[in-house]
Amino acid sequence: MKLSQGIFSIKLYELEQQYAEMLSRLQICQQEDHQKLSAELQRVKDEYRSKELVLQNSIKNSRSKAVATLSDAQLHYLHQAREILQRELPEYLHSEGSSRIEDQAEAASLYAEYAVDFAVQSARYALIAAMTAIDLQMTLEEQTGGKPS
Repeated sequence: MKLSQGIFSIKLYELEQQYAEMLSRLQICQQEDHQKLSAELQRVKDEYRSKELVLQNSIKNSRSKAVATLSDAQLHYLHQAREILQRELPEYLHSEGSSRIEDQAEAASLYAEYAVDFAVQSARYALIAAMTAIDLQMTLEEQTGGKPS
């Protein structure tokens, strides 16, 4: 399959849909009461755990070493980030005048900002990876006279 024929269009569409859903959820949750927010948060956490299980299964069951290795790296990052958020950040931000819940709230806000920045940078890196793949495909086509491989 030629990468230049839009193989990344589906993934970009998925990213666009996910972004729109996240934005909508955040806007709705900011207008809801605490109980409804907690219920929606639980639904999102359940979705997150489901995707995490998919990654774990990719690591265990993939016939491709490349897919397993990339899935393992992503899962490792997710676990490490969760550990930092839950255990380390509140301690780093603690001051004598603050309570544990205040420390956790501040840590969660800081981490949320970081997570959004990381997502933006990940999107940039995904663009670089996709463009590199297309560039290499075009180079291959030029070298082979446009013959499919």
